[in-house]
Amino acid sequence: MKIIAEQLKQLRESVKLSQKKMSTIIGCQQSSLARYETGATAPPLELILWYADYFDVSMDYIFGRTDKPQGKLYEYNPKITADSEQLRLFVEMCFDPNSPVSEKLKKSMMELFLKDGENQK
Repeated sequence: MKIIAEQLKQLRESVKLSQKKMSTIIGCQQSSLARYETGATAPPLELILWYADYFDVSMDYIFGRTDKPQGKLYEYNPKITADSEQLRLFVEMCFDPNSPVSEKLKKSMMELFLKDGENQK
């Protein structure tokens, strides 16, 4: 219980919010938030889940199972494919559309990204 209280307080303080402001955002009484942060009262599971979503951290982090905010088992390996719309848009915005050299550079950049994506597997 104590670790949850400490994590909730640390998360709130990390964005420099007072208990009063945080309680307004959450929609609870400041006194309730104070009890959660001191460990006097257990916060409801819905509130813990709200914190995880609001601060973009894992429940493992809030429960003190890991020091990494993204969680114990988190591993982000995006799949880069030739038909990736996000990759295509990124490459498009990197070059002047009126430049005659741009098409060749775009093609080279796409090939580099795709090759790097294959090497990460």
